[in-house]
Amino acid sequence: MTKKLVILGSTGSIGRQTLDVVRKLRHKLTVVGLAAGNNWPLLLEQINEFQPVVVAVASTEEAYKLRDALGPKSPQEIYTGLEGLISVAGLPDADTVLTAVTGVIGLSPTIAAIRAGKNIALANKETLVAAGELVMRLAGEYRIKILPVDSEHSAIWQCLNGENSSSIQKIILTASGGPFRKKSQSELAEVTVEMALAHPNWSMGKKITVDSATLMNKGLEVIEARWLFGVEYSNIQVVVHPQSIIHSMVEFKDGSVIAQLGMPDMRIPIQYALSYPDRWFNELPRLNFLEQSNLTFEPPDLNRFPCLALAFDAGKTGGTMPAVLNAANEVAVESFLNRSIAYKDIEKVVARVMDRHAIITNPALDDILFADSWAREEASRQIIQLNN
Repeated sequence: MTKKLVILGSTGSIGRQTLDVVRKLRHKLTVVGLAAGNNWPLLLEQINEFQPVVVAVASTEEAYKLRDALGPKSPQEIYTGLEGLISVAGLPDADTVLTAVTGVIGLSPTIAAIRAGKNIALANKETLVAAGELVMRLAGEYRIKILPVDSEHSAIWQCLNGENSSSIQKIILTASGGPFRKKSQSELAEVTVEMALAHPNWSMGKKITVDSATLMNKGLEVIEARWLFGVEYSNIQVVVHPQSIIHSMVEFKDGSVIAQLGMPDMRIPIQYALSYPDRWFNELPRLNFLEQSNLTFEPPDLNRFPCLALAFDAGKTGGTMPAVLNAANEVAVESFLNRSIAYKDIEKVVARVMDRHAIITNPALDDILFADSWAREEASRQIIQLNN
């Protein structure tokens, strides 16, 4: 019996790699729904190859183009916008919904999928960053599994397999350190978009690659880990591991440390999320320990990479602050990619927005979405001030 899969964000980096996993495991996985943004030509190729029942695109314009390209006899239903994402996420035929869209737009369809009883293969960081308490509570109420796709959280999940959560002493998240690990403050001030997008180990989308360069990505993962594994922030440590071979570790109360290792290839954690509780054979590159003679570790420098400290602060503050951190960062990174602000301005924008936020404690979904909207507007105002 094959697992039936919906992929939200099918034309992005994680979505494409997920389809590559499916391509090799067609006897075990069937795609029943795909959702993309504006890249309808690539979505068209995916539809022709995988024949999903329903698809979604960002706008009506893209939907018309896609329908014309598919032809009138195409069996696919085409949805649009956020409502389209929600419709595809709740598809009755699906067993698992892989959420790989970027941004807080992934929150509502993820909640819709949970309420429809679907297991969630989670690659959308913003879902747990902005609404971790709400999402995990709903997952418990609807008795569905949140299956982490990020390599670091997949690693922790695997390290905890069969362990009692009460025996956890510390979660150790590893970070590559990004392309600027050894850059000085003056060198960081001169970072260009092209430099920020040149990650040394991983092939990812533009936004997450910039987040990896600032270490904001690791900060978001810290907040995710707090909700996924039920640990306090004081029990989460970030360690820079430039080789990206150890994907994360768990230290237990007896002093034992269990680590998960593997090649830096996202298809490995993607496949495990889809195969769980089983492990399926694949032909992906294997780790050769004889070629790994130098595995190193160092502490992150919070003076040069303050985004990590901002994320810890937002997580510990709680309420709507993590949603504000995330939204401000999204706007700032987009402005950097558009060359509207400098690399070092990203951290300035996020800090200023956080300083101006009136926190809502124990937020409902509407509160979280309101905080997200407010933070985006405030971030845009701060960017205007920086440029004046």
